[in-house]
Amino acid sequence: MTSTLNAPQKRLAKEAIKVWLISDMIANLIGFLVLGILFYLDIRFSWKEWIRLLLIILTVFALIGGVWSLIYPFLSYKNWRYDVDEHFLQLKLGAIKEMHQLVPMTKIQSVATEQGPLLRRYGLCSVSVETMGSSHSIPALPKRAAIELRNQIATYAKIKEVEQ
Repeated sequence: MTSTLNAPQKRLAKEAIKVWLISDMIANLIGFLVLGILFYLDIRFSWKEWIRLLLIILTVFALIGGVWSLIYPFLSYKNWRYDVDEHFLQLKLGAIKEMHQLVPMTKIQSVATEQGPLLRRYGLCSVSVETMGSSHSIPALPKRAAIELRNQIATYAKIKEVEQ
């Protein structure tokens, strides 16, 4: 096999940004609610001074994380790419640290589509691929494209298995 691999070109659905922003917002709200309760308990029960200092430090980190969660979905979407052929599933991702993964079709053991409430709301699915030692996921594809990709990977993986 002497073929050259081109960088993956297929993109996620644009709605992925909305799903990631909403998901991060829910997680941040829960985190800030817990911090708020802990601050209330600190004031109510006069906990030791170092606990208040720890809560302030946690709040600063939570604020930084909250700002980052508003930026990261845009960066992640911009850099996420995938492609599939009869030999490899290619994944390219990473907002800060770029990662390019090649998953050989001969190593794929199972492939599935997944859809949680937020993905369902926007008509999206994730495709997950399992190998013996790892799992990979392509998040936020339009449902029809996710099903087609799942079936295509399953076909390629089975063909390569039969050829050996």
